[in-house]
Amino acid sequence: MYVPSPFQETRLPVLHAAIRAAGLSTLVTDGPEGLEANHLPLLLDERGALGTLVGHVARANPLWHRAEGRRALAVFLGPDAYVTPSWYPAKRRTGEVVPTWNYVAVHAHGALRFFDDEARLLALVTRLTERHEGGRPEPWSVRDAPEAYVRAMLRGIVGLELAVDRIEGKWKMSQNRSAEDRAGAADGLAREGRADVAALVRSGGVADPDAP
Repeated sequence: MYVPSPFQETRLPVLHAAIRAAGLSTLVTDGPEGLEANHLPLLLDERGALGTLVGHVARANPLWHRAEGRRALAVFLGPDAYVTPSWYPAKRRTGEVVPTWNYVAVHAHGALRFFDDEARLLALVTRLTERHEGGRPEPWSVRDAPEAYVRAMLRGIVGLELAVDRIEGKWKMSQNRSAEDRAGAADGLAREGRADVAALVRSGGVADPDAP
């Protein structure tokens, strides 16, 4: 990923927080038939120096046959929004402005491993369910489904694990613009209902000013 220095984010807690907030990843592998992308919800464990990603694919997905031990890239996207040059005071002064797109992206690299142990798969899908159902008024639980049905569903998936050995973060939030242009962009984004991106623009791309 091309990351100019003003947009670079290297703090591991910030990168991990963005992964957890995104939830859905694009998992890219390079196999016998070329590049392949799968879209998977992944959980982040603290195991390893840079963390470990875990999830699952359908047993019918050939990925687990051909990607064991191979390098993979998991892409996570955060808040993003189009930025019109009309928001920049510089437009009125010089006209030397162009549109852009602000976004947050994290790239996690590592080797893939797969598993199909039933107990381990059950623990994984239970964690995934709790992660995405936890905030709901009436959260669904794996225990709500009949045990025989759950066991049948588990036979239809294969678990995956990616131990992260390289991680990159890009917070492209108008840091290359003047303070007044950043303020104009933040105001415009807020008016369009993008308070999340506006806050990042105002903070100079800092995801969490208190993060180490």
